[in-house]
Amino acid sequence: MTTESPQWFKSSYSNNGGQCIEVAANLAATHGAVPVRDSKNRSGPVLAFPTASFTSFVAGVKTGAFLTL
Repeated sequence: MTTESPQWFKSSYSNNGGQCIEVAANLAATHGAVPVRDSKNRSGPVLAFPTASFTSFVAGVKTGAFLTL
């Protein structure tokens, strides 16, 4: 049996300002979750969000649902 490893990536919109996260979307289909970690602390904790929740969050970001005035 093989274990799938996370393939971490940062958004292409990241300008390396130190406020970045990395996600391993390759595990969404097989594990039902999207792992997220701090790009500055790669050996630190990883949060795993259910795929549907992460998808909803990304959709909200794209539509500006979280903008504040």
